[in-house]
Amino acid sequence: MKRTVKSTLLMLLTVIALGSCKERGATHRGFDKEIYTPEYASGFAISGNEAGSLLITVTNPWQGADSVVTCLLVLREGDSVPDGFDGQVLDGEAQRIVAMSSTHIAMLDAVGQAARVVGVSGKDYISNPTVTARRDSVCDVGYEGNIDYETLVALDPDIVLLYGINNASSMESKLRESGIPFVYVGDYLEQSPLGKSEWLVMLSELVGRGDRGRECFNEIAGKYNELKNAVALDSLNRPKVMLNAPYSGIWFLPPVDSYAVSLINDAGGSFVYYDKNKGNSSEPIDLEEAYMLLAEADLWLNAGSVATTGDLVKAYPKFAGLPVVKEGRVYNNTLRTNSAGGNDYFESGVVRPDLVLRDLIKIFHPDLVTEDFVYYKRIE
Repeated sequence: MKRTVKSTLLMLLTVIALGSCKERGATHRGFDKEIYTPEYASGFAISGNEAGSLLITVTNPWQGADSVVTCLLVLREGDSVPDGFDGQVLDGEAQRIVAMSSTHIAMLDAVGQAARVVGVSGKDYISNPTVTARRDSVCDVGYEGNIDYETLVALDPDIVLLYGINNASSMESKLRESGIPFVYVGDYLEQSPLGKSEWLVMLSELVGRGDRGRECFNEIAGKYNELKNAVALDSLNRPKVMLNAPYSGIWFLPPVDSYAVSLINDAGGSFVYYDKNKGNSSEPIDLEEAYMLLAEADLWLNAGSVATTGDLVKAYPKFAGLPVVKEGRVYNNTLRTNSAGGNDYFESGVVRPDLVLRDLIKIFHPDLVTEDFVYYKRIE
């Protein structure tokens, strides 16, 4: 039954994608071979044709997108572009890649292909050792809204990995004008930790390592679910967890179905705001409500950029007398932060939710984990 549902979803996405392309002039059919239908991610699917080419469909790749479908045709085995197809086309494997998000570098690194990255956005903030070891040969193309197109074009990339925030990337028109293929990577929109990670499979197909991508993700998912099930079977008491810190006097807390809350639940914790935000976006609360929530919390995670309790008290003096602060039960996901402030938690941590989950289990239930922290550290 599960296979049937997944196959039906793939066919539906393919029809939608090709129908969408048809509206722009594409008439080709024939991508009816299931290559990959994600189990956790909701934003992409991969189908193929008899010649071995791939059609990657990415749906609603930015916040607020509604029925938006983008197509990338990956040509294989000397196949040609179908008549009328006007989506993006990658001819063979991508040897030279520009990645606009450091997370996408980590996905390529997971399949051993980070060396194909020749351009990035925000080079100083990147943690990946393959990129940092090649600082002199990897170019920084700038940020959305301030892109150095001369440098980007000179890199002669085979593809640019894009993401959109509230709309399509402003880079689209220039890339089309320059004849540079691009594809949206919408991992950040996924609420499931494994859904975010699963996008590595899509990127692995761009570099001809699809089998390795599936194998790598299956290993990650297996480890994640093994940890999750071990905590669930143990029937442990769940510590109450507070998240985040105020920004300009406002504290934002995520909804119940979010990435952060899913990790807390799977690690055997209980989010203190769990029953209050049933929406689909973070909700602001004032400092008085935050104080009350912290007063009942057993643990406080992701408390800004503070490194010590002294820094914490100085930044948030109102909370100095709370037990969670006085007793040192505050942890930050900043263990792997570089000198420029780039945080590997938001880079490789997205690809390795199993390691993030293990860190959280170590915080919530320390007797269950003997390994050292990877991303988290206790505020001393």
